Amino acid sequence: MKNQFTQTMLFCCTNLYLLTSNHAIAEDNLPQKYNNTHIETITVTGVKQAYKGDFATLETPQSELIIDDKLLQYTGAQGLTQALDLSASVARQNNFGGLWNSFAIRGFVGDENLPSNYLVNGFNAGRGFGGARDLSGIEAVEVLKGPRAALLGRGEPGGTINLITKRPTFETSGSLNFSAGSFNTYRADIDYTTTASQNIAMRLVGFYEDADSFRDTIETNKQGLSPSVTWQINDKNQLTYALEYSHQSTPFDRGITAVNGNLNALPISRFLGEPGDGPMEADVLGHQLEFQRKISQHWNLLAGFSYRDTNLEGFATENGFYGGRQFLQRDGKHLTRFRRYRDYNANHQAFRVEANGSFFTGHIQHRLIAGLDTDDFKNDQVFLRARGSAIDDTQPIENERIRLATTNQIINVFNPIYGAYILPVPSPNTDRLEHQKSQGLFIQDQLSLTDKLDIRIGARIDKYQQTLNNRALNNRSTYTDTHISPQLGIVYKTTESFSWYAVYGENFRPLSGATDENNLEPNQSQSTETGVKFLLNGGQLEANVAIFKVAQSNISTVDDDFNATAIGEAESQGFEFDLNGYITDTLSIWASYSLIKAETKNTFKDPNFGTEIPAGADLLNIPKNQFTLQLIQEVSLNEKTLSLIGGVTYVDKRNGFFSDQTFKLPSYSTFRLAAQYEVSNFLKISAEIRNAFDKKYYTNSFADVWVQPGAPRNARLSTTFRF
Repeated sequence: MKNQFTQTMLFCCTNLYLLTSNHAIAEDNLPQKYNNTHIETITVTGVKQAYKGDFATLETPQSELIIDDKLLQYTGAQGLTQALDLSASVARQNNFGGLWNSFAIRGFVGDENLPSNYLVNGFNAGRGFGGARDLSGIEAVEVLKGPRAALLGRGEPGGTINLITKRPTFETSGSLNFSAGSFNTYRADIDYTTTASQNIAMRLVGFYEDADSFRDTIETNKQGLSPSVTWQINDKNQLTYALEYSHQSTPFDRGITAVNGNLNALPISRFLGEPGDGPMEADVLGHQLEFQRKISQHWNLLAGFSYRDTNLEGFATENGFYGGRQFLQRDGKHLTRFRRYRDYNANHQAFRVEANGSFFTGHIQHRLIAGLDTDDFKNDQVFLRARGSAIDDTQPIENERIRLATTNQIINVFNPIYGAYILPVPSPNTDRLEHQKSQGLFIQDQLSLTDKLDIRIGARIDKYQQTLNNRALNNRSTYTDTHISPQLGIVYKTTESFSWYAVYGENFRPLSGATDENNLEPNQSQSTETGVKFLLNGGQLEANVAIFKVAQSNISTVDDDFNATAIGEAESQGFEFDLNGYITDTLSIWASYSLIKAETKNTFKDPNFGTEIPAGADLLNIPKNQFTLQLIQEVSLNEKTLSLIGGVTYVDKRNGFFSDQTFKLPSYSTFRLAAQYEVSNFLKISAEIRNAFDKKYYTNSFADVWVQPGAPRNARLSTTFRF
């Protein structure tokens, strides 16, 4: 593993050398006619974000949080999950053995059989199988709460996550960061931007990480590169290409098991899989191409194309559920497991074009966004499984344990012996290709009726088709539909630092597995929100207070014969408060609080276990109260800046098993202490301690046998070199 670390560092440094040396050679070899003071100057066009328009915070009738690069550095967030912990409106969900990102926004999660969807520069990017998202190459994380389907199309009921990537800046600068931390964690990051000519700029961002874990036998290796090139064609036109590559190698880890409901029976380090399965391998190769044209002073055109291939492949031995095959519920000691092989591939293509600008009709100003987009997602899954036999309860339990030890892959949870049995060869279980295609037209107009009053009207029409090719059964089926998503908002700006808003919108999300035969209509939601936004301390502090209600219907369920249906209904309502900015010139704050009640509204069956869920049942992994606070105090030390950072996150108790409403994950608070010292303009040293008081806690679960523990106290030291 350490050899790979050395090789990757050599690779990063070589790329850095080539970038800098080629730049220098290019300058040295310029013809004399270009080495004078009469070179034409090209103005760099400001980068516009898709679907965003041009609206100040107080003019936007929705709640938004922007987690920028500076805050990501202060809080030490290196993965998307850590960044989203900064928003109390986002709750962690089942992370598929640590191999993807899964989260709920305002109480609702998307398709539990896929990663939670997120956008990258406005393009859908989260539904593939590329592993948990690293934040290398990310400039900002946007938490866009509330209904967004009127512009973005299909989406999650509670909101949308959008990642903004780092782009070339037409300046030459760079940094190298090296860090070492607990659990033998070593990481290196590179970020370098420069110009190849007066109108072409390049940027190379990359990382390498090698780590063990607080979990027994777990080792992780991951790496990625995100190069990009911007061509400033002229004063009006700009073209940007960005590539995304990453590879992750990590074992599948379902976490610990609550032994007969007791979460404290096992240490949080206990791994209950098989190291002999080896790691899961996750790969990403993506491309984005964006064109921007400044049509006039008030109008812009944006066009873009995204292509992303992801793959997840490997074996895993997993904790079995309680039932007819499970010994643990019978003797409280031996866990029945099953073995799976997965080969998941996804291909995602998206195209969009939009125009945005402003005009007047009489005294009314219109700020318009209009365009079209297409989305093409292929989800190819091959899934093999080996699971044991049912236990004969008429026989002595010890006899049955001996008889089924190999087929049921039994392991003693208190004294595990790995590799005790030959790993079984899985048999075919799932072999299918699902193809989802959609085309959408959208328009949004924000009308400024007076200097204080704005009204936002938007709508989108989507035509989509799903094709399900069940290769195992040699069966092919399709489902087509057309859906309209409206949005209506109002903003009243009472002063230059205070505004009130209200918004109504609708969202939809096609259900995976829908066909014309089962007629699974898309998941639908209606959302209402009202709130106030205000600025304090001369605009240095921003605050948002909101109350919301989201009603969801057509939730995926099953009938008595386990046939797929979509009759579930649920509702989430709550209160949010967000505050961020500078209290003084040297003290900044980031605070986020949510109070959410998310529950079912009718009786339906859990599609995973067939258990009847009553109306009023809590949704999975949704805390009633959640809070995060970050304080950064800057002081002067030897005429250099020392930043002292303290943070706390509180998560309330929550349901840990949808089919068993009595199983709860306990509440927890974790504290983080950190410091960053600017030794010089070229050197920064950082240190941090996470979970400073060594709290035992659990971040999320799917069932009482799949519970993810949080990391114990851990530390990291890093050094950043700038050039």
